[in-house]
Amino acid sequence: MTKVQRDPHWSDWKWQVRHAVRTPADLAAQLTLTPDEAEGVRRTTAGGLPLTVTPYFMELVEREGPDGPLRRQVVPSAAEWTASPGERDDPLGEEALLAAPSLVHRYPDRALLWATDRCASYCRFCTRKRLVGQGPTPTESDVADGIDYIARTPSIRDVIISGGDALLLDDDKLVSLVARLRGIRHVDVIRLATRMVAFCPMRITLDLLHQLRAFQPVYFLLHFNHPAELTPEVTAALARLADHGFPLLNQSVLLRGINDRVDVLEALFRTLARLRCRPYYLHQCDAITGAAHFRTTLDSGLDLVDALRGRVSGLALPTYVVDVPGGRGKVPLARDPRVSREGGLVRLRGSLGGTADYPEPSDS
Repeated sequence: MTKVQRDPHWSDWKWQVRHAVRTPADLAAQLTLTPDEAEGVRRTTAGGLPLTVTPYFMELVEREGPDGPLRRQVVPSAAEWTASPGERDDPLGEEALLAAPSLVHRYPDRALLWATDRCASYCRFCTRKRLVGQGPTPTESDVADGIDYIARTPSIRDVIISGGDALLLDDDKLVSLVARLRGIRHVDVIRLATRMVAFCPMRITLDLLHQLRAFQPVYFLLHFNHPAELTPEVTAALARLADHGFPLLNQSVLLRGINDRVDVLEALFRTLARLRCRPYYLHQCDAITGAAHFRTTLDSGLDLVDALRGRVSGLALPTYVVDVPGGRGKVPLARDPRVSREGGLVRLRGSLGGTADYPEPSDS
């Protein structure tokens, strides 16, 4: 099928957002939908997580069959409207942790500020699918209340600006927000949580970076799930970020049938490390209502991490984590390498195979 016609304004990120695929007719003009996809797309028109895909990312979406790793991430399916036991609309318990209308304060030293409910494209496994793209959009007053709470809570040292997507804000609004947070003396680190670099890499403009550089340290918390997302445009955007001194961290979500193979994850993490973006977390997909078709078992995730541990260095190996439902926080998952203990010797299983005894120091 013919790709989207390139417009003279293709490299303008605002043009990309304005011309995103949003309707069943828009999508049907690009793809031949399966009955399952067609039903999923039809049901998005009745409410819930919207259908939105930027023209840039639409060009990358696989045209043949429904199983492409990029296609499944952004094209709705009927399975999204099937709830499985234990799933929740708010799996992280964020609503109960709201310290202000748009501020989640879960950990003592960190807070998450919802700056917008909009994204350039919507992941079908989104943790906040109950609210993103559907409103109400946080108002200036909501955001101000969140900043006021941060200012009077000195235990908060790290603020994540999220949503929605922080980089969907105009430069003036985003830079003003970062400046206000940087003006709070006890805030050490500001993080911008975004998938914009995957969905719309032209958002990373030199003008934005020159303005943000005055407020370092500003970390970019990125989101790539598959090596096919690391295009030449993304590579150039990551280089601009790194060259301007912004630390880059990536959070991937483990997704069944998309990246749950060791060769796929190895390629993703190796490439990110080469592009100066540290693989930070590999998230177990949250138990969001209607996401069972995306979720793997914990054991299969542990198998993948075990296989990766002997194939990539620690620099390219993220921490595998699961968010304990109900707002109880992230916990790392790893198999215990201790096989047995006898006397002062602990037998350990090595990442390269085999076992060996490690002598623990005596009590004296």
